[in-house]
Amino acid sequence: MLQYLEFMKVRSPLVKLENRYFESTPKVVPADQETVITIRPLFDHCRFSDEKQYEVSYFPCEEFARRSGWPDQRSRTLKPIDGILQVPQYFESEQEHVLIVEEISGDQRKMVGDFRVYSAREDLFCRRPYKGDMHIHSSYSDGRESPGYVASACRRIGFDFMALTDHGRYAPSVESQRVFEGVDLDLRIFRGEEVHPPSNPVHMINFGGSFSVNDLFSDSDAYYTEVKKIEDALGELPPGVDRYQYASCCFCFDKIREGGGLGIFCHPYWFTSHRYSPSGAITSHLFEQQPFDAYELIGGYHRSEVDSNTLQVARYHEERACGREIPIVGVSDAHGCERGELFGWYYTILFAPTSDLPDLIAGVKDLYSVAVEALPGETPRAYGPFRFVKYALFLMREVMPQHDELCAEEGRRMLQHLAGDASAAHALATLSGRTDALLERYYGADT
Repeated sequence: MLQYLEFMKVRSPLVKLENRYFESTPKVVPADQETVITIRPLFDHCRFSDEKQYEVSYFPCEEFARRSGWPDQRSRTLKPIDGILQVPQYFESEQEHVLIVEEISGDQRKMVGDFRVYSAREDLFCRRPYKGDMHIHSSYSDGRESPGYVASACRRIGFDFMALTDHGRYAPSVESQRVFEGVDLDLRIFRGEEVHPPSNPVHMINFGGSFSVNDLFSDSDAYYTEVKKIEDALGELPPGVDRYQYASCCFCFDKIREGGGLGIFCHPYWFTSHRYSPSGAITSHLFEQQPFDAYELIGGYHRSEVDSNTLQVARYHEERACGREIPIVGVSDAHGCERGELFGWYYTILFAPTSDLPDLIAGVKDLYSVAVEALPGETPRAYGPFRFVKYALFLMREVMPQHDELCAEEGRRMLQHLAGDASAAHALATLSGRTDALLERYYGADT
């Protein structure tokens, strides 16, 4: 247990001192307008004195600042009002901004803090960041814990949504929802499965679909008849592409969409049995034709398998260079939540109006997502479109640590509920809505 606690200590991002001692709001603002940033001390040791002056120095990180007057108007002197510092600032373009606050006493200067703000264009500002894992296993396949335990552990490490995706099994994901029926949760638990068609090495995820695609394989006559129709309509395929395997993939992705789910093409550079699986030929054809909805850009590989994620990222950039738009996700593919490996190492941050399933799926399909690699002891890295990577790095430093602390308490209460604690459901109800409220405080347009 001590080893696990140390692991969690390493992998959990630390809240910056400025965000621990002060509440600075809003943190995300509309681009190209003036917003008042309110800096409120939370404790006596860092309170502002109405008798002193404070200098605020402003730096736009990318130096888009024609309207703000920077650098000529870099600094201003302000006095707190009722112990609160209010900083009006025109935040230009979509970028991060730095506000350095210093206490001025005669010729002496004392650093108060380095406060950050992000200005986002309208299409991004109206969305909220949601963290989650779309590919994870329970003890019903080759994982370690029950479906409810996996869901609780996901909330404990800061996820807003998840789906259990056991190998060839849809029912465990239904159980992960059922065990929390009637409990007021902020974690969105969705249905899912890892789809394994017969004689097809391509792994696919059904995220959020309303029925099991794996169950369709039990009626082999109907399955092979439908796949044969797809095969007959394909025409000539590139050398090395197996007609049945590709047609089977098209069948599965079509069925996932039919159920309202997101079809994810999984880990094409998984090295097993002395080669990558699936074959390079079918992987290339899948990228060319794109029958899938999203690509597993960062997957659940151990440290010794880092080459696989490196190749998946490189392939993504190459496909983008060819002009293809590739929706992406990051997943842990974890087979246990308490092993100290994989779980929480890889995940998705996506930007959507709400955490409802249709909004999450649309967010991925519309390219508003990044894949995150957060290995223990290392600085988290985000992969995807430059615009959203830049934004995600800000959020992982300035917003998500506070968000994750709130989630951790909820996850522990969920585990207590599973263990039979009759008071846990009431406690969860009292905690409900805190993460949404936090984000609403951090997003603002006060002028």
